[in-house]
Amino acid sequence: MVVDNGLGSFLKELRSRGMLKEISLPLSPRFEVAAAEQHLSDEGPVLLNRIKGYDIPVVFNIVSSKELYALALGTDIEGVQQIVRKAVSEPLRPQRSKSHSWKRMSNDCSFLPVVTHFEKDQGPYITSSLVIAKNEQTGTQNLSVHRLLRLDESHFAVRMVEGRHLHRAFSLMKEKGKDLPVAIVIGAHPAVEIAASYQAPYGLDELGIANALLSGELAVSRLDGGLEVPSAAEIVIEGRILHDRTAQDCMVEMLGNYDTRREQPVLEVECVYIRPGAVFRDILPGGREHRLLMSYSVEMKISRAVTDVVPSTRRVVLTDGGCNWLHAVIQMKKRLEGEPKNAIMAAFAAHPSLKHVVVVDEDIDPSDPRSVEYAIATRFQAGRGLLIIKGAKGSSLDPSSDQEELLTDKVGFDATATLSKEWSRFEKGIIPGSEAVAKKLQASVGRKATRKGGN
Repeated sequence: MVVDNGLGSFLKELRSRGMLKEISLPLSPRFEVAAAEQHLSDEGPVLLNRIKGYDIPVVFNIVSSKELYALALGTDIEGVQQIVRKAVSEPLRPQRSKSHSWKRMSNDCSFLPVVTHFEKDQGPYITSSLVIAKNEQTGTQNLSVHRLLRLDESHFAVRMVEGRHLHRAFSLMKEKGKDLPVAIVIGAHPAVEIAASYQAPYGLDELGIANALLSGELAVSRLDGGLEVPSAAEIVIEGRILHDRTAQDCMVEMLGNYDTRREQPVLEVECVYIRPGAVFRDILPGGREHRLLMSYSVEMKISRAVTDVVPSTRRVVLTDGGCNWLHAVIQMKKRLEGEPKNAIMAAFAAHPSLKHVVVVDEDIDPSDPRSVEYAIATRFQAGRGLLIIKGAKGSSLDPSSDQEELLTDKVGFDATATLSKEWSRFEKGIIPGSEAVAKKLQASVGRKATRKGGN
């Protein structure tokens, strides 16, 4: 049975679990909402009920941790990779629904609380926008995330990356002197956002992935222009990306710094659909939620590629300090001396934006920077463990790279213990029963704090 699997249903579940924080402090969409997002980045899902000058609340942080990512897919962290892999390999075409609760409005988007995030942004950006377009070459729809700069009440600049699927669909139409019809979804079930963020093969409809992630319970509605969109979407914008008009765009990217100024195509809005009681979805550029949505599926992709080469790989982590994009740590049970270098090369091949890769033993926590630095300090020797690759393809976001040619230097660190020495030389000391004592101490400190607070 197809159910109302939208953002609203997910917020209802979060609320029932006591996981949704609701704030009634009036905040302006100009900088104040972004400031709240920045300061509450570790607080889980947040709903801002009062936005100055607007009737629509703003929600953020709904996929700001791996635990929330897993909750959206109805599993735990350990089950995420299997569910995503199955959905990509076995997508399910969503069922079409004739019913939806949208109200059709004009092309004036000025009633939307679009957020201005940073001081030097070109203007207010819709950062959660899921763009749906049909590719004439493949005959299939494409679903992907593209931020929109508001130019006026009915025009937006569309941030595209050259060569990506939406850009290819747009280019095919532009060559014919035609505009590209699109639908913009703002506020969908997080599984739809996860599917839109996944680097799927060309020609694969990501709504099929989203439906598989939701166990076949995603319904779609057909718009007047022919495109299919999730029936439970909070807000849908229907329009065309113009083949003959551009606007300058400048914004903060996932690394947290400003990207280079670019000329981007312009979207002309034709109409807006909105659900009763709709909420506006926002994502802080460069924030925890932005980085996780972009990187988690890539982390899984790297893990599969490295495990194919070194089966004893335990975990792969795209680190917070590396903006969850440029730096990775690979944990493995090393059996042969050459395996870490093979793992490093496999990681670079799987994710060309990677710049640094560190390989550690299975007793090192790859998500703990102190633990990783300890491995580098006590197990790494540059003469045998350093791998430098000069002038390789890198990330267009890295300001230190050659951004015109997309070239960067890459470094791999084999920070595993050498097999030429006894493991006992590298083994860390363990205090038996330490964790049990820690729990007792924590409980004792908690009781004392409670008694002190009651006096």
